[in-house]
Amino acid sequence: MEIEFGSQLRKMRKRAGMSQEDIALDLHMSISNVSRLESNKYQLKAVDLVRWAEATNAMDMLVALLVGVDVSIVQQILESLPKIATIILWIGGL
Repeated sequence: MEIEFGSQLRKMRKRAGMSQEDIALDLHMSISNVSRLESNKYQLKAVDLVRWAEATNAMDMLVALLVGVDVSIVQQILESLPKIATIILWIGGL
């Protein structure tokens, strides 16, 4: 089974306000390869997916893709982590 990530890669890039040229420079790849990845004409390697998420500051979208949930759920969890940590620390101090 092959998963097509192209549209998600494009969303990550655009959400970061980056052009294809910008992401190509960050990832040390050609603009044509960026275009091929975004149009699912080039097979995406896991390492490139992680590097893309890092370059676009979209680790939340990466996690959502890998887990198979909507990105808003991941964002809610990430926003809740400081509260959860505070509660854990408070309970641990009892």
